[in-house]
Amino acid sequence: MFFKQYYLGCLSQASYLIGDESSGAAVVVDPQRDVAEYLADADAAGLRIERVIETHFHADFLSGHLELAEATGAVISYGAAAAGRTEFAIVPLADRERIELGDVMLEVRSTPGHTPESISIVVFEHCDDPRPFGVLTGDTLFIGDVGRPDLLSSVGVTAEDLARQLHHSLHHQLLTLPDATKVYPAHGAGSACGKNLSTETVSTIGEQRRTNYALAPMTEDEFVAAVTEGQSPAPGYFAFAADGNRRNHPMLDEDVDAVDLDLAGVLAEQQRGAAVVDTRDAAEFAAGHLAGSINVGLGGRFAEFTGEVIRPGTPIVLVTDPGHEREARVRLARIGFDSVIGSLHAPLLAFAENPDVVAASSRLTAEQLHERSEDLGSVQIIDVRSRAETEHGAIGGARNVPLPELLDRLGELDPSLPTVAYCAGGYRSSIAASTLRAQGFTDVSDLLGGYPAWQAAERTGEDRRADSAPGD
Repeated sequence: MFFKQYYLGCLSQASYLIGDESSGAAVVVDPQRDVAEYLADADAAGLRIERVIETHFHADFLSGHLELAEATGAVISYGAAAAGRTEFAIVPLADRERIELGDVMLEVRSTPGHTPESISIVVFEHCDDPRPFGVLTGDTLFIGDVGRPDLLSSVGVTAEDLARQLHHSLHHQLLTLPDATKVYPAHGAGSACGKNLSTETVSTIGEQRRTNYALAPMTEDEFVAAVTEGQSPAPGYFAFAADGNRRNHPMLDEDVDAVDLDLAGVLAEQQRGAAVVDTRDAAEFAAGHLAGSINVGLGGRFAEFTGEVIRPGTPIVLVTDPGHEREARVRLARIGFDSVIGSLHAPLLAFAENPDVVAASSRLTAEQLHERSEDLGSVQIIDVRSRAETEHGAIGGARNVPLPELLDRLGELDPSLPTVAYCAGGYRSSIAASTLRAQGFTDVSDLLGGYPAWQAAERTGEDRRADSAPGD
């Protein structure tokens, strides 16, 4: 058996290539949109990709099922509940249906709960094996968590109904597998598809039975409460990507570079409503950038965070370090953001020759924020962390506006007030501060080092005050 997990860290997404090396038959499960690596590995192993299986309609990325089908002629399969819900042809898979890849055998299990059509794939290394090798659990069971059941509430499917389906799927479909069965989920830590995902990318049914909070002994009602409470806001692009995964759409050509634009062309596109996304490090961005641009560093969860602060379909112009233009374009395409117009040619030279269109950003240390608050009296402090993060402490008087909610909650904020955004380290706060400036806020800073730096400064201040206090 050929079995390979592909883990895309920037989206915390796992996909799989499974094949029988004697027959050459293979499937890909939950592929990312740029599919060259699957094709190369299949070719090297002498495999034919005959089927693409999606465990559900993904919301956090645009899948590569259409690209793989076009490249290989493979059929596309979803669970039976997806029948009639796609613009392209699919071969639905029924509960307990078996797919033979030569001697390797896959068994489909219907596991609704994260979504109504969710399935899991039990993998047997040999057709006559009494025990499975592993199970691909999609977004039903993660390492340390289970799939959130609330993402479809906006389309009339209640989180409680799905949570009850999820409870049944876990206890009657997955936990009936032997404890030694390996668990291969579709996501890991950092994914917004759950709230407690592990950094591990493989486990076993037995280990999850012992350690996963959602599988601890509890009533169904207690389970519903446990898995619906405390979920972070879903990124704004999720509904867009979920819809895109049901539709025909243009194929991604991952070898095409973004169009080179001079500064005049970029300014013209910006004037027409394009968003300029500067993918450089926050410190480089702060030193000088095109006024009105938004900083989303390529070194982090670039596509996801871009999808949180830019509306789907908005034309995008990229500013990148030389040589990273194609990477930025492909990473945006992974969430369905195909509206990249081009990238600014030689940005540092363009900025140096045109200082009148360049702006710098204010980044404050915790000590400077203390001083500024005292000097100005009224500073609008915005905490862009998730609500779960704020449970461990926050700056006094700060308003919690998680980054995925920022665009929708601009009306709650006063653009005329001096504003400081902070997060856990500085990456999200630079995104938030630049987004606010692009939305017309005139005096915006972000906090260097985030909340931990504030805590450290508070402790230092307390020690200083204690040292200066009069003795007994």
